[in-house]
Amino acid sequence: MPKLIVFNHISLDGYFVDANNQMSWAKNHVDDEWNSFVTENAKGGGVLLFGRVTYQMMASFWPTEAASQSMPEVALQMNNLPKVVFSRTLDEATWNNTRLVKNNLIDEVIKMKAGDGEGMALMGSGTIVSQLTQANLIDEFQVVVNPVILGKGRTMFEGDDLKQLRLTKTRTFKNGNVFVSYEPTS
Repeated sequence: MPKLIVFNHISLDGYFVDANNQMSWAKNHVDDEWNSFVTENAKGGGVLLFGRVTYQMMASFWPTEAASQSMPEVALQMNNLPKVVFSRTLDEATWNNTRLVKNNLIDEVIKMKAGDGEGMALMGSGTIVSQLTQANLIDEFQVVVNPVILGKGRTMFEGDDLKQLRLTKTRTFKNGNVFVSYEPTS
């Protein structure tokens, strides 16, 4: 059964996007050690899952020459891996290897998890993270805590009930980022 992982950046005060719904602050702490980690993570394969906003952000960057020049291995993976975008408002998904799902998010993820194949990684997409958390469909939460305080923004879990988690991994980077991984306890 494929595993569903969430991978997101958060600020020290717990926001995954700032008050303007932006994530550019997460790119402020980049160095060779961090880039190596990102490149290794991208080699994991599987299916990438997105909500509309994150999909449009990713689709506007990864297919570009700038992405190919700055992070060629990551760009190759991002462009070639299968992708699913969940959106009620998009009419089409034009980024390479992308399938658009307009309805039944929970049912679709249940079907994907019941099938064969590699795991799935959900990036950004706070509303979807929240819904899938409530449905107990997320197997692992991978979070990068960035050394920044935003003051305002959105969390990934607005409106969610209490969920107990178990720490499975940590890694501290010289740039101040801290990677933590948690699994649900139930």
